[in-house]
Order: sequence, then structure tokens, then C-alpha cells
Amino acid sequence: MAFEVRAEPTPNPNAMKFTANEILFEGTGSASFKKGDNPDQPLAKALLSIEGVDNIFGYQDFVTVNKEAGTDWDSLLPEIEGAFNSVYK
Repeated sequence: MAFEVRAEPTPNPNAMKFTANEILFEGTGSASFKKGDNPDQPLAKALLSIEGVDNIFGYQDFVTVNKEAGTDWDSLLPEIEGAFNSVYK
């Protein structure tokens, strides 16, 4: 089965949820990182390196990406897709 991820809007216009068909974050706890953090988790590191991403929250098969105010989802989404593709080839 190929890796797949789907984007879903949230009630917060600055946040979008990405759900995958496999586990992104191992374990039973959630993971939360903000810009400036240096996480060991490869997807978190890739997402936080994107200009305009403020913080992320991940748990098992999903991650919620929060963008900085003034950043456009249309410019962020291709970069977020690229981050997933670089980690889950």
C-alpha cells in the first residue's frame, strides 16, 4: 500500500489537519513542536523548516500544522506535501 495523506480544514483558519494511512508519530503520547525547536522526529523537523509554519501537533496517524498569521495556505500546501514526500518515499 502506498503512503497517502489527506488534508482537512479545522475550525481554526490558521490550522490544517493532515491524516495519513500509516503511523506518523510512534507511541501513545502526542508530540508538539514550535518554530525554533529541533525535534528528532523527521516529519516534525521537515514541517518546522518550512517558512510560515508556526507549530505542529502530532499524534499517531495525524499532524495538525499551524501557520503564521499572514501566510497563505496556497503557498504552504505544496511545501507541506513536499515534506511528507521527503520523509515517506
